[in-house]
Amino acid sequence: MIGKLDPEERVLETGPEPLPAWFPQTSNEPYDRHDYRFVFRNGESIIFNSYDLLMEQWFNTPALFKSHVEVLDKPHTKNKNKKGGFK
Repeated sequence: MIGKLDPEERVLETGPEPLPAWFPQTSNEPYDRHDYRFVFRNGESIIFNSYDLLMEQWFNTPALFKSHVEVLDKPHTKNKNKKGGFK
């Protein structure tokens, strides 16, 4: 088509931008925002601070005994030396 195109026609004509072949890692720090509670069918539970340890327990526990996993937020510890607000 010759002439000015509506924005919708331009998008359809050019198509979406391709995704990159890889995504950069933004941090080398471990991801530790959550704890995990593994709950057994009898009501007992174990809390894990590592997702890998949780998954190990999940795969090593027979289906007859496991119930579910709860994702828990880690409690925030505030630094008492800092004074709040902007400077």
